[in-house]
Amino acid sequence: MSDIRHMQRAITLAKRGLGYVEPNPMVGCVIVSNHKVVGEGWHRRFGGPHAEVEALKAAGAAARGADVYVTLEPCCHHGKTPPCVDALIAAKIKQVYVACVDSFEQVAGQGIKSLEAAGIKVHVGMCRAQATALNEPFFKRVLTGMPYVIAKWAQTVDGAIATRGGDSKWISNQKSRRMVHQLRARVDAIIVGVGTAKADDPLLTARDVKVRRTARRIVIDPTLRLPLSSQLVRSAREIPLMLATSTKTTRLRADRQKKLEAAGVEVVTLPGYGRRGRLNLQRLLSILAKEHDATNVLVEGGAVVTGTLIDQDLADELMVFIGPRVLGDAAARCSVDAGRAIGRMAAARPVTLQSVKRLGGDVLMRYRLG
Repeated sequence: MSDIRHMQRAITLAKRGLGYVEPNPMVGCVIVSNHKVVGEGWHRRFGGPHAEVEALKAAGAAARGADVYVTLEPCCHHGKTPPCVDALIAAKIKQVYVACVDSFEQVAGQGIKSLEAAGIKVHVGMCRAQATALNEPFFKRVLTGMPYVIAKWAQTVDGAIATRGGDSKWISNQKSRRMVHQLRARVDAIIVGVGTAKADDPLLTARDVKVRRTARRIVIDPTLRLPLSSQLVRSAREIPLMLATSTKTTRLRADRQKKLEAAGVEVVTLPGYGRRGRLNLQRLLSILAKEHDATNVLVEGGAVVTGTLIDQDLADELMVFIGPRVLGDAAARCSVDAGRAIGRMAAARPVTLQSVKRLGGDVLMRYRLG
């Protein structure tokens, strides 16, 4: 049981890197000698020392002959820092407990083999599920080249995200809104549709919380309708703003595109998807991962953008905030519009409930897709 306790402590330490280390994984490490913790460490920031090196530094000479508990396979390649396996071997560690294997092609089991070749006993799999869930966005990006996508919205008990006239302030309470700002403060990008951007004129920044990274703001704008006077455009030189539009629009509205780009806006063109004329958001996510190192993406609506992501099998997680209100209006705006006519409930897309949390009078329900 003490072994599991030490690994769980390593997982707790790893979480401290959330928002600071991406696109690298979060990693925690605990070093134990004679049943006593002699060193702890975690990956604190991208480009900085890895968890094992931090823990070895804390342990000093006490690391000799000790056991190491680490949440992810130690690296064995030269990146921004030297290989962690070399540091562990040099410290004459006795054995290493690894929660899960690194999927990155330059590691992928080679770190474990290097330790074993040096005579260090390696145990793999302790708390694997917890450690894998911790770095699911990292694993997805490594294996698929795509970021992890969270779709978030607030709705009334009867499923409306706004009145028929578009009013949505406020369905959720301050606790829920603060949680959203905390989420904004650690993701790489925030996506909204142009309808939401025009109706709310948001900044899409994290406020009154500790900002771990500044998210790139993205508006799905097929016809370049976002006003030059909007807060998003006016702040584009200080905070990155990207508009995703269609190839046809860039031909027909070249002057409009030039004005937006002159204001500091990045305009990207996307191909169409399917028969409904919606944009291919897979291409957008691929651009974010490959060109902007995006690992975590937050989608804040509206219904068409959220529905398009779900329809194109691009969303990984749903965060649904339910406020204690009932509109009772069949014409109120719904949360997801995939543009499909579903005739049977059996054809509905299944999701898996992960957690339920009460936030004052609100309820947050988190679901997984796929």
